[in-house]
Amino acid sequence: MKALTLLIFACLPCSAQVGVGQPAPSDATILFDGSTELLHQNWKYWDGPRLSAEPPIKWELVQDPVDEGMAINSNDPAAAGGKYGAADIVTKEKFRDFKLHVEFLIAYPGGNSGVYLQNRYEIQILDGDSTKHGLAAVINETPSPYKYYNGLNKWNAYDVVFRAARFENGKRVQKALVTVYFNGTKVHTNQTINQVWGGPNSGLDGGNQGGKGITDTPGGIKLQAEGHNVLYRNIWIKEIDLVKADTDF
Repeated sequence: MKALTLLIFACLPCSAQVGVGQPAPSDATILFDGSTELLHQNWKYWDGPRLSAEPPIKWELVQDPVDEGMAINSNDPAAAGGKYGAADIVTKEKFRDFKLHVEFLIAYPGGNSGVYLQNRYEIQILDGDSTKHGLAAVINETPSPYKYYNGLNKWNAYDVVFRAARFENGKRVQKALVTVYFNGTKVHTNQTINQVWGGPNSGLDGGNQGGKGITDTPGGIKLQAEGHNVLYRNIWIKEIDLVKADTDF
């Protein structure tokens, strides 16, 4: 019985419910709750090579168009015309292995943004695109599970368990792994992530060997500004230590 109990507790970091409206567990860190306080406490502009926005963060807090409360709009003026990297925001804290919950709403057709794990690996947000570059794809690595999209002006949720790449003597010996639920449905299971896509303006290591020169450096959670009205709310994270190369939950 004691051994069984220990096994159950060992699985708890990955056993929360998933989908839109899931509250943060008591031991998670709330990264954004609709308040100006947490926005400026937890986030900053990513200081990438294309950064042109100046602090404080200009992402506008707006009334939630569906439910009570507030959300944040990624349509920073500095990113007009799709200039990703010009006004992306990233958490001040950096992470290695974690469970992440993010909710987003795309207001208009073609709305474009993205959620970056360790400021490297993008889970795409792109209305109308069901290719490997499209919505809920591990960008350019998996097909888009587009059929689970709730549609425009409705809230959608990503629930992610991520395991960072592992290194020995400075060499990557295990690639990053991720399992993703999209609106409560498991869509990617123990998906390996090979590289950073999009070049140096995209994220950490994007300019290293064409995005394949991954380094052993923790990174923050990043939200991409592309000059579109994509809203975010209810973002929380729980750090975990995944000794085994397994992110399934």
